[in-house]
Amino acid sequence: MSKLIRKSNKGFTLIELMIVVAIIGILAAIAIPNFLRFQLKSKSSEGKVNIAAIRTAEESYLAEFGAYVASAVNPTAGVPGSQKASFDTGGGFDTLGWSPEGNVFFQYAVNAPSGQNHYTISAAADIDADTTQQFWGYVKPDGAGTSVAGVHTQCVLGGVGAGQNQQSTVGPCASTYGQSVF
Repeated sequence: MSKLIRKSNKGFTLIELMIVVAIIGILAAIAIPNFLRFQLKSKSSEGKVNIAAIRTAEESYLAEFGAYVASAVNPTAGVPGSQKASFDTGGGFDTLGWSPEGNVFFQYAVNAPSGQNHYTISAAADIDADTTQQFWGYVKPDGAGTSVAGVHTQCVLGGVGAGQNQQSTVGPCASTYGQSVF
């Protein structure tokens, strides 16, 4: 009879189950904000990668045709929010021979004055849908150091980066861009 009683006493107590649930809750409270921050960083990397690809396409076009190509903002419907938007055909990117794979989180544009050998690529997004946009860019000066502001004017003539002084570099147009709110 005592063996039957011992077998029925096996199992978890309510306190033990509550401790496990509390530990899982603490781990989730730590992990979820980190996950969201990494997710926003990965979405921001789309802008940097596509700007670098546009830069390569611009340099290739210059080598072949002797000029840079200006491209109007695309997607034309406005800056995408936390959801991707479809990239439109035309606007100069088709002449350049560049288009992203699938939909995008960023709106892209190239300011390249006709007959000049400098340009600025800019990208705008509101990835975390907090109505504060982030801007990424690339400023390519000519041999004399002359540059042009981006279509998204937050990318200034002086360049990109935290100090706004890096030309010929893909980067954020301000030090806070690419950071999450968490």
